[in-house]
Amino acid sequence: MSEQKDFYVHPTAIVDDGVTIGAKTKIWHFAHVLPGTTIGERCVLSQNVMVGPDVVVGNGCKIQNNVSLYKGVILADDVFCGPSCVFTNVLTPRAFVERKNEFGPTPVGKGATIGANATIVCGHSLGEYCMVAAGAVVTKDVPAFALVAGVPARRIGWVSHDGDVLGADLVCPRSGRRYQEIEGNLLEIKA
Repeated sequence: MSEQKDFYVHPTAIVDDGVTIGAKTKIWHFAHVLPGTTIGERCVLSQNVMVGPDVVVGNGCKIQNNVSLYKGVILADDVFCGPSCVFTNVLTPRAFVERKNEFGPTPVGKGATIGANATIVCGHSLGEYCMVAAGAVVTKDVPAFALVAGVPARRIGWVSHDGDVLGADLVCPRSGRRYQEIEGNLLEIKA
């Protein structure tokens, strides 16, 4: 575990050797952080969270109860993982076939939100500030700022940097930020 002690680990949590934990991070009840994992600053790992081995969690991430982040998952800064969301790590698992060399990479972009009970099938990326609805099953890449829902998940709209659903004018009702859709992607218009 990290030499520094400017983070909190609940007495029931387990943090294995070879883990790096950033300042002001909190690891709560019954969480387990496995070797080779890096947790950024100001993160919250809630009850029953399992991370690792060899997982990277950026700064400011919030991982809610009952989430497991397996090898291959990379969370950028400010990612929200809702309660009981699921990341798979192998496309065709069998209990009796060893497939640890087939773990699929699953990068999650800055500021992305994954709703409660959503499933992210490994090998797909989630773009910056996208939002995956509760219960959705992601089976392909999700573009930045996309709002996806359903089984399988499909884009049903766009969300802003602040997480508000955008109307036809593509202006965030909270911040006033403006966006433009170009070839199926949403880009923020810098003032």
